[in-house]
Amino acid sequence: MDPGSVPSMTDPVRIVQSHRVGHNASDGALRAVPEEVPVALVYDGATQAVMMATPADLEDFALGFSFTEGQITRASDITGLSVVEQPDGIEARMWLVPEAGHQIVLRRRAIAGPTGCGLCGVESLAVAVQPPPVVPGGLVISSQDVHRALAALAPAQELNIRTRAIHAAAFFTPGTGALVVREDVGRHNALDKLVGALLRSGTTIDAGFVVLTSRVSVEMVQKTAKLGAQIIVAVSAPTALAIRTAEAAGITLIAVARADGFEIFSHRGRIAADPINGAGSGPTPGTEVRHAC
Repeated sequence: MDPGSVPSMTDPVRIVQSHRVGHNASDGALRAVPEEVPVALVYDGATQAVMMATPADLEDFALGFSFTEGQITRASDITGLSVVEQPDGIEARMWLVPEAGHQIVLRRRAIAGPTGCGLCGVESLAVAVQPPPVVPGGLVISSQDVHRALAALAPAQELNIRTRAIHAAAFFTPGTGALVVREDVGRHNALDKLVGALLRSGTTIDAGFVVLTSRVSVEMVQKTAKLGAQIIVAVSAPTALAIRTAEAAGITLIAVARADGFEIFSHRGRIAADPINGAGSGPTPGTEVRHAC
């Protein structure tokens, strides 16, 4: 793209000019940077929330946000969805079944959030820390599955490869090796996009687990619990409240996941290679599994 041109608001990456300064020289440079735009979530003609987001996979974002924020209870509650570019941003326009539309009218509030804001517009402390839904059991994975998911994620992050400034949320299915990835400058947005993509495709949630490139704060656990996924794997650390919430939701929380090992913070019984469970043959050579619970 010509740096001087005006891109469409739906372009997720923009090429900009910069001036690189080194130890011995300085010169002009071009750099790919992620775009972020206001995205209005509009239900039956009325705006319910405005979030800053990367303008990619916005249909998934609209569906996922609507589901994890409790605006809808199932994908079929949305009867129509269109993404419309406006002079000042983008509208994700949704039309709902009458029951869902009525519920939104009853609890309507205006939300204006910065990039990836997870709890914007919450009106009480009780809402912010409400108990999460409890996920089902049954999924057991190995430490090798964790490392396969991490290895598959990096080359699948197309926007991050271009910009080095994008979060990702992914869903990995052991056995098949299937990986669904969504990206955004906001980590909450990336997870909402992933939730929307999984709902739209009818993916079997209890067959795989969520992988995050970000830290794990409480709302990331809450959104995962809403999805019904049993395991979170994250490359960064969790907060204390995220750990407590994962414990309450029945979620196995794996974090600080690297090539040389990872830490399990809650419900470690889902890791078959865990020697404490007496299951599996133990971690692969060079793999360290640390228990933080």
